[in-house]
Amino acid sequence: MFQPAPRQLQVIKIIVFLAALLPLARLVWFGFTDRLGANPIEFITRSTGDWTLYFLCLTLAVTPLRRLLQWPWLIRLRRMLGLFCFFYAVMHFTTFLWFDHFFDLGEMWRDVLKRPFIAVGFTTFVLLIPLAITSSNAMVRRLGGKHWQQLHRLIYLIAPLGILHFWWMKAGKNDFAEPIVFGVIVAILLGMRLYWRFMQNGARPLRATPR
Repeated sequence: MFQPAPRQLQVIKIIVFLAALLPLARLVWFGFTDRLGANPIEFITRSTGDWTLYFLCLTLAVTPLRRLLQWPWLIRLRRMLGLFCFFYAVMHFTTFLWFDHFFDLGEMWRDVLKRPFIAVGFTTFVLLIPLAITSSNAMVRRLGGKHWQQLHRLIYLIAPLGILHFWWMKAGKNDFAEPIVFGVIVAILLGMRLYWRFMQNGARPLRATPR
């Protein structure tokens, strides 16, 4: 079992942090060098949306990898990966609100109600907000471990909604390859977590129910 020393773990976290900023650095570089293509808004929207899903999958993969590889230290990376998922989701939403609607909330809301795939994406983003807000140790203590876990089970709803949003968006172009790949990955990762949770609960002794 590989167990990094505290200093090694700190180096790993710094490397992961810097690597997670590379997609943003790429967008900035492409913007300054005029390489965002004929439709820069679509390029930024697509890129930030893709990286939101990438980091969602990486966050969901932490628990299965931790158990399969017997690397308990991986849990120390999960919060960072989850916050980067939210970070790119914020960029994705901001691109929609800023460049598509120029911060016109009324027009944005009408667009949300008119187009189902945007409504699903907006719902997914809103559900991510409480998870990001309660990601700190202080919030875990304030909510209590049990309530914190119950809140963060929203990920079982967020992940399928994110895939649905992506699939619906690609449906207009008859491009289903990427949504299917993401869907399979998310289904496997969520399925493993649910299986282990079921097995863990099944292994617990039954308690008498108070009358």
